[in-house]
Order: sequence, then C-alpha cells, then structure tokens
Amino acid sequence: MKKKLLTITVCLMLAMGMVACGQKNEAPANNAAPAAEGETQGTVGLVVSTLQNPFFVDLKTGAEEKAQELGVELIALDSQDDPAKELANVEDLITKQVSVILINPTDSDAVAAAVLRANEAGIPVVTLDRASNGGEVVSHIASDNVAGGKMAGEYILELTGGKGNVVELEGIPGSSSARERGEGFNTAIEGSELTVVAKQTANYDRTEGLSVMENILQANPEINAVFAHNDEMALGALEAIKASGRDIKVVGFDATDDAVKSVEAGELAATIAQQPKLIGSLGIETATKVIAGEQVEASSPVDLQLIKK
Repeated sequence: MKKKLLTITVCLMLAMGMVACGQKNEAPANNAAPAAEGETQGTVGLVVSTLQNPFFVDLKTGAEEKAQELGVELIALDSQDDPAKELANVEDLITKQVSVILINPTDSDAVAAAVLRANEAGIPVVTLDRASNGGEVVSHIASDNVAGGKMAGEYILELTGGKGNVVELEGIPGSSSARERGEGFNTAIEGSELTVVAKQTANYDRTEGLSVMENILQANPEINAVFAHNDEMALGALEAIKASGRDIKVVGFDATDDAVKSVEAGELAATIAQQPKLIGSLGIETATKVIAGEQVEASSPVDLQLIKK
C-alpha cells in the first residue's frame, strides 16, 4: 500500500512539473529586452577637404565636440585636397554603412561623383562650407560667401578711398566658396575707381599665396590692396609684401587664429570671420535629425563678421 501511494505521489509531481513547464514556454515572444542605454542609433561619416588648413581642422573639431555631446559615433576622413581621395573616402563610408555622410568638398564640380555614389547607396548627404554642383544633397550648411566677399570689398573701398589698384587671390577653381566670394567682392567694387590689375588662383594655400604674390608684385609696380579668398593665401601674400618693402593693405577670409593675431599686430588689414566650429557642429545636429526622420532646412547660413584692428 505504501509503495502504491509513493507511486501515485511521484506521478502527481511529474504531472504538475509538466504543466508548469508548458506554461513557461507559452510566454509572449515579444517581451524582448529593451536596448541598452546609450546604444548608438547611427553612425555619421565626415569627409574633410584637407586637414592642412586650420579652418577645416576647426570644422572637424566642432563636429567631434557636438558628436561627443550627442553621443553620436563619428568617422572623420581627410581628402588631402584630392577629389580622387575624396571619392575613395565616401566609398569607404558606404562600405561601413554609415547613416549620413557630411562632406566638405575639395571642389564643387568634382564632388558630384562622390555625392551620386552616396545617393545610389541610399545614404543622405549634407555638404559643409562648399556646395556640390551635382547629386542630391539634403542640406547645405555654410556661411554666406557672397555676403562675405561683399563685406571685404566694402572695407577695401574704405581703406583705399575707392581708388587705385587691387589684386584678387582666388581659391580653388570650381569651388563654390571661391566663386561666391569673388562674386561678392566684385559686386562691391563695381562702379568705383578701383581696378583689379591681377586675378589669380593660389588654391587656398599659404605657400602658393606667397609665390603668386611675388610674381604679381614684380609685374605691377602700383598695388594698393589685396583681397584673398582665404586667410592662408592672405598670410602668404603678406609675407611677399613685407619682403618687397611696399605698403599694401591685405584683407583675408576665415578669421583663423593666425590671421586674427596678424590683424591684432597691425599687419593684416582685416579678415572675414566665419565660424567653422559652428558649421561642423550644425552638421552633426542636422545629421541626427536626418537619422531621426525629421525634416531639415535645405540651406542653413552661418553669420559672418568683419575682424579689423
């Protein structure tokens, strides 16, 4: 009898265990664990035209600081002022499956191939400082270069009394910034007695600015002022002018640290202040909105200011 009761008890226990197991397996399948706090929702790629220029180093720094603040993963690549390298950088970011690509173009025409490649991959593109002349871009963030060029031209008119000879050192041919700064400058001096006696590219480079200005000085005995499309060329031109012993007013563009110091020292006449860190920061903010599916402005202008002593 005892043996029979023990057998019944064991069977009942086994039956209860099976019911319990069955209930556990029938738990809802959609009770997945929530995503870990701070999990990356997307990766942003940043392609910078060159990190040999302090302006673009600041742009990258602004992007990095904002990315860190917002918890965004950022991959930054240097194109070394080479459109072929720029395209390779974009292809690398496509392979890495980034969510958005921020591009600071080396050249507004050449960058179109990279933008189109990103479009084909379905990755949104935001341009910084310089625009793209092709492909689909969801937003462009830059200073108003036309307004900045006009500001420089108006100050040169003030410095020269609206008379004399002026030199224009142009940026990289084909870049939107060079085209727009030149447009604003020439609009400002139109109708005055200022004559542009030389207009030549120095590719936004300080060394080229020096050598190009040396040649222009030799060919032109009378020059009253120089407008350079960026500070690197302006500082190079200033060195050539110092060596010549001539008194020529030079106005640059970007307000890099070196340029601002030169203005404070009474050497460079003025520079147009952009805000490269803000451009980089706004790029990251725009990218996060794109990732979140929010609408973004097609164009976001960044304020400018004339820096003079």
